[in-house]
Amino acid sequence: MAFPSFLSVFLIHITLFVSLCFAGDPFVNYDFVVSYITASPLGVPQQVIAINDKFPGPNINVTTNNNVVVNVRNKLDESLLITWSGIQQRRSSWQDGVLGTNCPIPSKWNWTYQFQVKDQIGSFFYFPSLNFQRASGGYGGFVINNRAIIPIPFATPDGDITILIGDWYTRNHTALRKALDAGKDLGMPDGVLINGKGPYRYNDTLVPDGIDYETIEVHPGKTYRLRVHNVGVSTSLNFRIQNHNLLLAETEGSYTVQQNYTSLDIHVGQSYSFLVTMDQNASTDYYIVASARFVNESLWKRVTGVAILHYTNSKGKAKGPLPDSPNDEFDKTFSMNQARSIRWNVSASGARPNPQGSFRYGSINVTDIYVLKNKPPVMINGKRRMTLSGVSYVNPSTPIRLADQFKVKGVYKLDFPTRPLTGPPRMEASVINGTYRGFMEVILQNNETKVQSYHMNGYAFFVVGMDYGEWTENSRGTYNKWDGIARSTAQVYPGAWTAILISLDNVGVWNLRTENLDSWYLGQETYVRVVNPEDTNKTELPIPDNALFCGALNKMQKPQDISSAISIMGNRSKLFSTLLTIVCAMISILR
Repeated sequence: MAFPSFLSVFLIHITLFVSLCFAGDPFVNYDFVVSYITASPLGVPQQVIAINDKFPGPNINVTTNNNVVVNVRNKLDESLLITWSGIQQRRSSWQDGVLGTNCPIPSKWNWTYQFQVKDQIGSFFYFPSLNFQRASGGYGGFVINNRAIIPIPFATPDGDITILIGDWYTRNHTALRKALDAGKDLGMPDGVLINGKGPYRYNDTLVPDGIDYETIEVHPGKTYRLRVHNVGVSTSLNFRIQNHNLLLAETEGSYTVQQNYTSLDIHVGQSYSFLVTMDQNASTDYYIVASARFVNESLWKRVTGVAILHYTNSKGKAKGPLPDSPNDEFDKTFSMNQARSIRWNVSASGARPNPQGSFRYGSINVTDIYVLKNKPPVMINGKRRMTLSGVSYVNPSTPIRLADQFKVKGVYKLDFPTRPLTGPPRMEASVINGTYRGFMEVILQNNETKVQSYHMNGYAFFVVGMDYGEWTENSRGTYNKWDGIARSTAQVYPGAWTAILISLDNVGVWNLRTENLDSWYLGQETYVRVVNPEDTNKTELPIPDNALFCGALNKMQKPQDISSAISIMGNRSKLFSTLLTIVCAMISILR
């Protein structure tokens, strides 16, 4: 009877293969080996985090609805998690790569992420979420292309270029972490990197000789899509290209109303797509600049990233002073007005991550309101901490989502305040209780002296308003209720507020945090727990077979064979993809 059983199973699998040939969404596989290498982006040898021996790491390039499989081998000397900034993990917070949902990948271990980029397009990036590691690298671009049947709202560009900008320290992430643990500020960064490289020597005094800089080669008359991401530690950057206009086209998964900018402020964690036409006479190369914003420019001159835009017919090197940054030292509304000018292209075709009809967000009833206020650092139990609404978040040893799955009590409190606490600040794992299919209004109030960027995993939220001063109920009269941009990271200016609206349709436990690494590390975050009261796999996928266990569930973790360090899930996905390709090819021949 063994043979018929085997035959039955084989035929079942063949039937599944055939159905997938005609109906399934493709799998895209990546292997990431995360390790330390030595690099000198600012002329000083230092330890950086590389992926496949590259810094920055490779781009992930997929298409809407692809199933993405990323097999990660951790060759660092500490635990690791990779998170996918802006990728919404529909129905699958298990793959989110933050401590609220996942146990860390131990040193020398493998772990495989598998998720679908469901109903998304746009420009994103990935990075390591633990232990301040992003300050040492480990990041890369993540591109989700439209399916061929869905038109993009502009002519197809002649090229697609990813640009990663960010402030940088010559101290590695462990040294920066120790400084924060000791109650110190990080101080001024040592520079700004563009695609992992230091500045072109535009100034012999500010830039030492011998630094490797980024060169982007372009053809005259062509139009390119530049996807620019601020992957830095805590500095807002102004991005500009000498003598070229930046036509804004998309941000974090939403096509924008197309507008030209001579420069744009890009805050920590934010991503933008620009269409740039190479319409200059190429008498020289041109500067690409990313410079610090909202700082004393005379002191921060060396914190400037400079790359080169090189036409194939260029007649010489870039020369002269850098193009000017916005001159708004005494006009604090310039940057905010620029941010307000970014509007959603509500008529564009393309994948929409929010529920059908939610572009009419202005007419949806709000079910939950949270005012989240941050303040300057405070001392709690002798430790220097950052807070949100008086709560400094402390990650429990057992991730929240795992605690829910296995009914572990006492891991967290579902009591995050709807308004800032009036009593003394506290350190705890306090979580927001989100209403499934509710519509949440969140007001982010920044009572600090620097810009904060706030990000929410699992969602694109609508940015409906921002202004200086304290938010009040009357502030709703200024909200944009029609074409406010839908994105995953919004800036909040010092002494100002930003209001966002979130449609809570994605079941899971989702991180809401500042993207400024120093503030995040010191506790300026929380989680939004969204639970479907009906127990069904239709709104959240089951826990994956390869789930890691830690904390109170540590005994459930099986040892990994470190000698082979092979992910069964990763190999199974590759085998599946290979067999599927072969079977589909055979079917095509037979037809």
